[in-house]
Amino acid sequence: MSARRRRVPPGRAGRLRLRHSLDTALRGADLLERKLRLLLDRERELRRTAEEASRVWRDRLAEAETWCERGLLLGGERALFEAAPADRARIDVEWTALMGVSHPSSVSWTAPVRSLAERTPANTAFTHAERAYRAAVRAAAEHSAARTAAELIAAEAERTRQRVRALRRHWIPHLTRELAAVELALEEAEHEEAVRRRWAASSRDGVRG
Repeated sequence: MSARRRRVPPGRAGRLRLRHSLDTALRGADLLERKLRLLLDRERELRRTAEEASRVWRDRLAEAETWCERGLLLGGERALFEAAPADRARIDVEWTALMGVSHPSSVSWTAPVRSLAERTPANTAFTHAERAYRAAVRAAAEHSAARTAAELIAAEAERTRQRVRALRRHWIPHLTRELAAVELALEEAEHEEAVRRRWAASSRDGVRG
């Protein structure tokens, strides 16, 4: 007999406790499965967002490098560095939570600002390159945030899936067997009690006769 079985009180008290435990486990499994569906839906959405951002990132980077090469041919490396703004881009990552899982939700982009004293790009090729590089950096940040969020959600989804599996494959069947055994024992005890009562009644009738 298992330690778990020994902790179950005998008789109707044990049946009541097991029924309560089984109902709790079934409700818990249902809630976890609902949570799992929400997490998987969110993960798929984030994966699509990350893939699209990755595509934009690669396209804008390739475009920027093409324009940069043209600008270098026209103005040389010195013109490239002289036109670079001293300010730096800023990216802030905003976080949210889904089903208790904290993850990046979006990024806010602040482009570098060139002061009035700083030189502007020496030619239009560098201007196009700068614009494309900025778009590439923003897309890279969005890709990173979405991919990180998808991985965090996926990890929680896997933990939730394991908990559902443990409930459905092990704990709920165990409680069901325990409850069935207790109910069988109660049924047998009630049957034996009924037989004893009939025998007692028959004995009393025989004595009176």
